[in-house]
Amino acid sequence: MNNYLSRNVNKITTNILQRMRNESEKIAMLTAYDYSTARLLDMAKVDSILVGDSAANVMAGYKTTLPITLNEIIYHASSVVRGVERALVVVDLPFGTYQGNSKEALHSAIRIMKESGADAVKLEGGIEIVESVDRILSAGIPVMGHLGLTPQSINKFGTYTVRATDSKEAEKILKDAQILNAHGCFAIVLEKIPANFAKQVTETVTIPTIGIGAGPHVSGQVLVFHDMMGITQQFSPRFLRRYHNLGEEIIGAVEHYINDVKKCDFPNKKEQY
Repeated sequence: MNNYLSRNVNKITTNILQRMRNESEKIAMLTAYDYSTARLLDMAKVDSILVGDSAANVMAGYKTTLPITLNEIIYHASSVVRGVERALVVVDLPFGTYQGNSKEALHSAIRIMKESGADAVKLEGGIEIVESVDRILSAGIPVMGHLGLTPQSINKFGTYTVRATDSKEAEKILKDAQILNAHGCFAIVLEKIPANFAKQVTETVTIPTIGIGAGPHVSGQVLVFHDMMGITQQFSPRFLRRYHNLGEEIIGAVEHYINDVKKCDFPNKKEQY
């Protein structure tokens, strides 16, 4: 396993991610939305933390990512940044804060950076958002792209099925990746596309690609923390590997606590003043 950079770097930057990509060291990325989780992920030396608009689903219970606001994402991002010393913190621009208005995109990105202290922002889309990407980069703010299944466009797609299964869509994603690369994005998330196509995209661009449901031939992987830890139970796509069943453990622990309270076993003599 090549982990030279992961082992020897005190702070992950966009430049470090590029070096990892160039030296074939895989990038490990997870989501976080609060201080306590971010602190644990940083202690485990995850390379990057995404404050995703998936907070709308995981933290607020919405069915899509669309409802989360800029103020809400800044709140979550600020909480995460306070728990992080090493990882690169990337924050999603929420739906409606950048599409079709590059000036608003710049304003949104500046607010995220100033008010949360994050390291970079992430936008969904390709050629359609290039003007926003250019404006944000002109302010010195690093930008991560996101292609393939883009959840903010769910009403356009109408489904969460695998993208780029037909040649026309695959061709567009490939061109969009090249455009984002050429315009200065430091990395691109590739979501829910065939593994061989993700390999083709990765080989076509010079920046890191971070896969989620995009197979092994990318520069790194990202998962939603609550999904991989088994806290969320209802979401089980093929690409998800559960590393723990924390949901069941939490329920069991709470049931144990309730039982101890009911039996007057908690608190005991050692747990009182």
